Amino acid sequence: MDLLASLTENKAVVIFSKSTCIMSHTVQALMRNFGAEPIIIEIDKMANGYQIERALIQLGCRPSVPAVFIGQQFIGGTDEVISLNVQNKLAPLLLKARAIFIW
Repeated sequence: MDLLASLTENKAVVIFSKSTCIMSHTVQALMRNFGAEPIIIEIDKMANGYQIERALIQLGCRPSVPAVFIGQQFIGGTDEVISLNVQNKLAPLLLKARAIFIW
């Protein structure tokens, strides 16, 4: 878990992704539509990607990507992010994390 904390520390939005995962790209596009500039960590292109993936699975990510952190808080995967958006709760989270400044 320390590995994940070090990768998300002091970052408004972090998305753990794989370059071939369409759902990861969908979540990234949603964040950008709000005006956020998420940090994208493509674990399939990293030498220690398997360690990160294992840490995400231990955190409860199934499948392991996308895994979204907003304001250093683990939000979840695609289902959770979409659900927050439908409930109009995603923008307030992004505002609180200072990922966006107006909505």
